[in-house]
Amino acid sequence: MSRRVPDLSVYLVTDRLLARGRELVDVVLAAVRGGATVVQLREKDASARETLELGRALLGRLRPLGVPLIVNDRVDLAMALGADGVHVGQGDLPPVVARRLLGPDALVGLSITGPADLSTLDPAVVDYAGVGPIFPTGSKADATPALGLEELARMRPRLPVPVVAIGGINAANAASVIAAGADGVSVVSAICSADDCEVAASVLVRAVRQGLASRK
Repeated sequence: MSRRVPDLSVYLVTDRLLARGRELVDVVLAAVRGGATVVQLREKDASARETLELGRALLGRLRPLGVPLIVNDRVDLAMALGADGVHVGQGDLPPVVARRLLGPDALVGLSITGPADLSTLDPAVVDYAGVGPIFPTGSKADATPALGLEELARMRPRLPVPVVAIGGINAANAASVIAAGADGVSVVSAICSADDCEVAASVLVRAVRQGLASRK
């Protein structure tokens, strides 16, 4: 695999409904100032046109900063935007189709919700796995049951790509998630709903470092 996987340590998933009335671009840029390394555009309540406009606004600000923008689910919107990649779930377009449409240089992430999904991940196609939910979460209405840290640790050796853990992760438990084997933490409300999004991101950066240190 010749694609370079970016730093996945603090992976922000957007949600305007959780942003407390603030502009999405402002929330995202504050998070990036605090150390968020990847941004995924996931706006389930937005139309395709709204998502495209949001994506253009974000891409125009993130690309000069070297921060990748990933589009959730919608390969067509990722193509239209010229985004850095797409993240697909088990019920979305198969990763091999996303790869064929987006080309060899795009990032393709795949959601893994449990051991039964492991066989769907081809490391020749998929760049990273989004594993979860690790803890119960209110940010995703259709989330599957929480896996827990022990299951994450059991699954990690069977995943041949970098792992971003998602689901109920916050500053209090992020270090333990990294200690269990994740390469990064993916958060929604922990940043989008924070009083200060920049500070929230910086706290997560420190927690990730703490978790990495505990593995040595």
